[in-house]
Amino acid sequence: MPGRAKKLLLIAVTGNLLTLGYFKYADFGISNFNLMLEQLGASPLPLADIILPIGISFYTFQAISYVVDVYRGDTPPTRKLVDFAAFIALFPQLIAGPVLRYKDIADQFESRQHNLQIFSEGVVLFMIGFAKKVLIADSVAPIADAAFQASNVSFLDAWVGAIAYSIQLYFDFSGYSDMACGLGLMMGFRFIKNFDHPYVSLSITEFWRRWHISLSTWLRDYLYIPLGGNRSGKLGTYRNLFLTMLLGGLWHGANWTFVFWGALHGTALAIEKMLSSTNPVSFKLPRYLLTMFIVVIGWVAFRAENLTVAIVFYESMFGFAQYHSDASALNDVSLRAFAFLLVALGIIAVENIKRHQWSTETLPVMHFVRPLLLVPVFVLAVSKLVASSYSPFLYFQF
Repeated sequence: MPGRAKKLLLIAVTGNLLTLGYFKYADFGISNFNLMLEQLGASPLPLADIILPIGISFYTFQAISYVVDVYRGDTPPTRKLVDFAAFIALFPQLIAGPVLRYKDIADQFESRQHNLQIFSEGVVLFMIGFAKKVLIADSVAPIADAAFQASNVSFLDAWVGAIAYSIQLYFDFSGYSDMACGLGLMMGFRFIKNFDHPYVSLSITEFWRRWHISLSTWLRDYLYIPLGGNRSGKLGTYRNLFLTMLLGGLWHGANWTFVFWGALHGTALAIEKMLSSTNPVSFKLPRYLLTMFIVVIGWVAFRAENLTVAIVFYESMFGFAQYHSDASALNDVSLRAFAFLLVALGIIAVENIKRHQWSTETLPVMHFVRPLLLVPVFVLAVSKLVASSYSPFLYFQF
């Protein structure tokens, strides 16, 4: 039986990965193969023009986690097809996570609590996520778009654009996660927390404990540990960290920019492990600035259309580009966008102060102020959404 179970596991995992690979990476592979054919003077192959099913990366990972956990004995197999179907297609988080694990919500398919307090908690969480997305992420998006779409940007424009995209991505994605968790609570499902103030991190290791927590734990449990984790000696550990993040980057999309982004974070994680600086205790400004520098640099590649665009942008950021314009690429961006950028940076500054200096008990007034502010902020966000054009969540593309 163990041998048969292992064969079934391999079939299930392979089938899921082949499905994901076909839809997500077929054209990427053909494009790169065509580059080789062109060098040989041969005619390129036609692209498959495959339409990517929305959310496929997330529910594929959930399906893999289920069969692996059943094989390991971490969770009993479900006896009801409807429970497994609900686990894969649970709509609040279906499109962009968090990545669920069956063992974390299996009991909730059998029995869930429904009361006004839990429903209200879900409503508040949904409202917070909605405001994050509409008021902050969508408001600063024009700054990032103007910087990355310009063919020629100055040193200042490049840095402002990179920081704006870092803010946009964080508030967009964490906003979606809050909305998904809030909708889940309204239905009686309690999902795991997917973000824990990642921009207060003092190392890249800590950043990945706080950013997209469901993905980072999935990569750890189903990729890093099976590769050998930290059981393969020092060099093996560094290799496993690098490979895990490299594949994690590729998971985000069929583009060399994501490979570079994953390699950057994998290298940073390996270096921190080498220097034993993965879990700093006290706040030190140089350490914080270095961590955020690596994060922002990585987001540039994450946002760029291709590596050539990313390199041009990096040249502007590091002062190597020849700037040929008297006008800023951000001239046409409204002052409101910059105002919301400052608001977002202020929120992150407060998160840092709370994380590194104050405890929540020293700010009791916030427990009373936040509910009073939330309703008018939510109404403002709804008004802005009604008046705005369609703006999908950034992680819908992954």
